[in-house]
Amino acid sequence: MAHINGAVADGGRDGSDSLRDGPESLVVVAAVIVQEGRLLVVSKKAAPDVFYLPGGKPDAGEEPLEALVRELDEELGVRPVTPRFLAEIESTAALEGVPLHLTVFTAGLSQVPRPAAELAHLRWIAGTETDVRLAPAVEEEILPMLRRSGLVPVG
Repeated sequence: MAHINGAVADGGRDGSDSLRDGPESLVVVAAVIVQEGRLLVVSKKAAPDVFYLPGGKPDAGEEPLEALVRELDEELGVRPVTPRFLAEIESTAALEGVPLHLTVFTAGLSQVPRPAAELAHLRWIAGTETDVRLAPAVEEEILPMLRRSGLVPVG
C-alpha cells in the first residue's frame, strides 16, 4: 500500500515512532534514482540475486532524509541531488519476511555510483527485464508508480 506525497494519516516524513508498526517490522528509507528511463537498483552481498532501491535503516533519532544521505554515501559513495519525498509504502521485506515500512525519496546524482559497504551489485533497469529478481516493494509498488508517472517505460 503506497501513500503518495505525505498523504499518511499519522504524519509520515518526520520519522516519528508512529511509523513503526511494532518490533517485528522493518523501517527503511530508499531513493528512486532514474536516469534516461532506467531505475537504479542494488543487491546486497547477503542476497546478491535480489535487487532493491538503494537506502537502508535509519539510526536511532535520525530523520528519514538524514538516513538517506548517510546510506547513499555508505553504499554508493554519492550524495543525493535535490531529494524530494515521494511516498510511504507498506510491503513485506524480501529477506526478513516481516512487514516493511519504506519512506521513498526521488533524487538525482552528480557522481557515478559505485557499490560499496554491503552491496554486491548495482544495475540500471527499465523494469521490463526478465533476468532481475526485484524485492516485492520495488516490483509491486515502486515500478507501477514510476510507470504511471512516465519516469520508466511501460512494460
